[in-house]
Amino acid sequence: MADIDNKDQAEMDPADMEDVEEVEEEETGEDENSKARQLTVQMMQNPQILAALQERLDGLNGSPSGYMESLPKVVKRRVNALKNLQVKCAHIEAKFYEEVHELERKYAALYQPLFDKRSDIVKAAYEPTDEECEWKADEEEELTVSKQDEMKEKAKLEEEKKDEEKEDPKGIPEFWLTVFKNVDLLSDMLQEHDEPILKHLQDIKVKFSDPGQPMSFTLEFHFEPNDFFTNTVLTKTYKMRSEPDESDPFSFDGPEIMSCTGCTIDWTKGKNVTLKTIKKKQKHKGRGTVRTVTKTVPNDSFFNFFAPPEVPENGELDEDSEAVLAADFEIGHFIRERIVPRAVLYFTGEAIEDDDDDYDEEGEEADDEEGEEEADEENDPDYDPKKDAAPPAECKQQ
Repeated sequence: MADIDNKDQAEMDPADMEDVEEVEEEETGEDENSKARQLTVQMMQNPQILAALQERLDGLNGSPSGYMESLPKVVKRRVNALKNLQVKCAHIEAKFYEEVHELERKYAALYQPLFDKRSDIVKAAYEPTDEECEWKADEEEELTVSKQDEMKEKAKLEEEKKDEEKEDPKGIPEFWLTVFKNVDLLSDMLQEHDEPILKHLQDIKVKFSDPGQPMSFTLEFHFEPNDFFTNTVLTKTYKMRSEPDESDPFSFDGPEIMSCTGCTIDWTKGKNVTLKTIKKKQKHKGRGTVRTVTKTVPNDSFFNFFAPPEVPENGELDEDSEAVLAADFEIGHFIRERIVPRAVLYFTGEAIEDDDDDYDEEGEEADDEEGEEEADEENDPDYDPKKDAAPPAECKQQ
């Protein structure tokens, strides 16, 4: 409506505009409270304004209260002693996480043979035995023995028919591509031109830093030979820190990713999906002639993941780079903690269903708590339902 009003005003002559301005001023005077309420509602529906307000409120969290200022000097000294103890606790916690990292490294070596076998099955380097392929169904899904035998026979006949019609697929086709497409955090990075390349992804491995070295981990993406690049492995290394910041020791909450390093992709000529060529027409200012200029510009792609922004020595980044790195750190952590250990469950979608169930349960618990509160209020002899009645329309708009 605002655009239409502006257009109408633009088409009026100055005399008419003066009349309109006078009328608007009169209406503003008569209905100022109503417009103020409407403006408040519009502002609260604006996500940018809400984010700014939330940031301001977050800035207030942890700020010293007036109570601390009112304490006697001798009590403040004792509080300072407690804070010094808290700093020592933070340093002990840092040591704890360093030992956790050592345990992760130890158990990663135990997991790896299983992950290697998973990779062999996916890429058809190993065919699992009948015993390895047996999977016990949930009790709800269990069928009678006769029904199972009947279904097995039917499935066998269907498989034989399919074998006659087409060649048996090798391994588990598009395993990792399916995993990526099933996870929102990763599918948001995928472009249509990335999919043919990710069909060649055979495995993702996590490598931890060696003992005695600074804490870090590397994601290795293993590809079969393909027409897009000559690399067989693409890497992404995340450097971590597990020690309190001297300037703000109380903010320590476990290891944090400090920086990350990608790798150079050796693209086959004409196959680099991280770049695209555009044509632009340019007009000469003097002669008025037009020429077409070809320009290469960045292109959205999952493979930009391997070229993160560089963190300068002073650690200062612009807002866009900070946002990219924050998302990058989250993705790297998620691949390491969830995707690699539970890949088959993300392939089938079961891990995603489990995540959804967790959110549903939280919602149900919240509903139950609200119901209990309502019941308590109704059983309270002093409960006055009028106090909980809906406010007038004016208050509701605010």
